[in-house]
Amino acid sequence: MVPIARGLTVGKMAVLGLLAWLAIALLPQPAHAEYADVVINNFADAAGMRPAVFPHWFHRIRFRCKVCHADLGFKFKAGGNKITMAKIIDGKFCGACHNGEIAWSVENCAMCHSGKPGTPTHFDGSTVQRLIAPAYKPLTKPVTSKK
Repeated sequence: MVPIARGLTVGKMAVLGLLAWLAIALLPQPAHAEYADVVINNFADAAGMRPAVFPHWFHRIRFRCKVCHADLGFKFKAGGNKITMAKIIDGKFCGACHNGEIAWSVENCAMCHSGKPGTPTHFDGSTVQRLIAPAYKPLTKPVTSKK
């Protein structure tokens, strides 16, 4: 082995480099927006709906960025678009694909509107499971305040 510096050889340097690479690769990394879920709650709470949870990672592994952000007009900011159900039904934004032909249609509300009520619009670096609320169970009787 050829000494590079006092006590270090090429073999030792290679082992140290491999260990450093493994440490970096195995440490948890923060999620990048490219793979994060997006909670969309600009209008949902006010309309009595759960926030929509958009699995960005799921769409990103299937489509290039330009499909949604250039071709469909989505801004590069969570909450940057005024997405309404009327626009989606008209084939804009999500409705360009979620039309019952390319992907499920808007009649399947719970497929998208599955977030925990009150969750603000933002990128969430977690998996979608942490954002999903339990299945909806209607109240059997109205809630009354005790005063």
